Amino acid sequence: MGEGWSIKNGIVAREGLRPGSINTVAQYKDFELSFEWKISHAGNSGIKYRAHDSLGLEYQILDDENHRDGKLPSHRAASLYDLFAAPDDKPIKPVGEWNSGRIVAKGNHIEHWLNGKKILEVEYGSAAWNAAFAASKYAKHEGFGSWTGSIHLQDHNDKVWYRNVHIREL
Repeated sequence: MGEGWSIKNGIVAREGLRPGSINTVAQYKDFELSFEWKISHAGNSGIKYRAHDSLGLEYQILDDENHRDGKLPSHRAASLYDLFAAPDDKPIKPVGEWNSGRIVAKGNHIEHWLNGKKILEVEYGSAAWNAAFAASKYAKHEGFGSWTGSIHLQDHNDKVWYRNVHIREL
C-alpha cells in the first residue's frame, strides 16, 4: 500500500500523491465482493477484478456529473467500465455520501449492484459480451474477463474512500 493511502477507523482512503493502487496478493475468479464507497467532487476510481497487472474488469467509481468520463455511459459509476453501462436511473447517492456496492463473479456470470439493487448482469462469452468486448479498448487482450486474478482499489489521482470491504470466495 503506497504512502498516499491511509486506513483510519476502518476507512481506506486515497488522499495523498500518486500512491498507486492497492492490490490483493490472493487471486480470485469466483467471488462476491461487498463494499461501501464515496468519491470526491469530480473524482474517479474503481475496483478492478480478475486482473492481470493493471488490466482487469472494473466496477467504476465516478462523480458522473463532474468528471469528464461521465459523458460516456459505460464509464459512469457502477458500470462495467468500457463494456456495459449502468442504467441512468441507478440508485446513486450524491458525491460525498456513502454508497454500497457489490460485485458477484461466478464462472461466466457477472453482476454489479449499487445500494441494494442489481443494476448490471452479463454472461462472459454471450453475444452481448462478445459485441461489447469487440468494441472496447480491451479487444486485443485474449481471455480478458475470464482470468483468475487480483482485486485492486484503483489509484486515479482523486480522493476516494472505502469501508466495510468483504470478500467471499464462491
